[in-house]
Amino acid sequence: MTSVLRNRVERGAVGAALAALVLGGGAVGCSKGDSARSPQMTPAAAVAQATKNTERITSLHYRMTGTVPGQGRVQAEARMAMKPLAMSMKMSSSALKGEASAEIRFVDKAMYINGGAEAAKEMDGKHWLKFDLSAMGADKQMNPDRMGAGQANRNPAQESTFLSSSQHVTKVGTETIDGVPTTHYEGEVTLAQMRADLKAKKLDKATREQREKALDGYATMGVDKVTMDMWIDGSNHTKQFRTRGDAAKGPLDLTVTFVDYNKPVTVTAPPAKDTADLAEMMKDAMAGAPQG
Repeated sequence: MTSVLRNRVERGAVGAALAALVLGGGAVGCSKGDSARSPQMTPAAAVAQATKNTERITSLHYRMTGTVPGQGRVQAEARMAMKPLAMSMKMSSSALKGEASAEIRFVDKAMYINGGAEAAKEMDGKHWLKFDLSAMGADKQMNPDRMGAGQANRNPAQESTFLSSSQHVTKVGTETIDGVPTTHYEGEVTLAQMRADLKAKKLDKATREQREKALDGYATMGVDKVTMDMWIDGSNHTKQFRTRGDAAKGPLDLTVTFVDYNKPVTVTAPPAKDTADLAEMMKDAMAGAPQG
């Protein structure tokens, strides 16, 4: 595997795309029903109810836009099914040198990245790079967790649950998002508060691991406190979610708008003839390396 390809994998289209995936957050809602909420429901109670509703989500369709530390501006649209995990995302980023966009697919426990024409130059004309996460686990330099691929099994709906850890949630007002009436809430919460609250909750193993990985993502960026905004619709689902914070490599400001949820999601692997398998490339490179 050439150093040029390694650099592109870690810092180019792959890094930008995975960064967007890692930071995708928020609960989901696309209500077409009642826009009224009980006047007795406090801001904290409204957020708690929306948080509870995330547990019933089986699939998502969402848009994402904002600024990611170390990656610049990102814009994406994705569809994701939870069980079994499958995901398709198209995105653009200011970090994608020479490319207007990139595409990620996750299906059958493998991740595929389409880096466009520039990536194809390094892969014998093939546009897709396959990451078999189980096959790559033993490689320390190209470990999927290091590149963010280890976050791919996170349910992005889990991110908004952290607003319920805030000790002071306020109602900002009412707004209409994509034609859906919503109530806008805001709160500030520290990473320590989120970890303490998570530790105290009774959750199943998979949900706990998903939320822990989300918190680890903040820690990796150097974010120790975030301001969270949540727009909740009349059915107590989150229609939109925004996360802001100061990171070591610049500001984090990411907004996720949910288009739909709990509808069928179909993701297919790219054509084999247009796909380079990273695990196979690494084996070939090791076989051809001098023995010493």
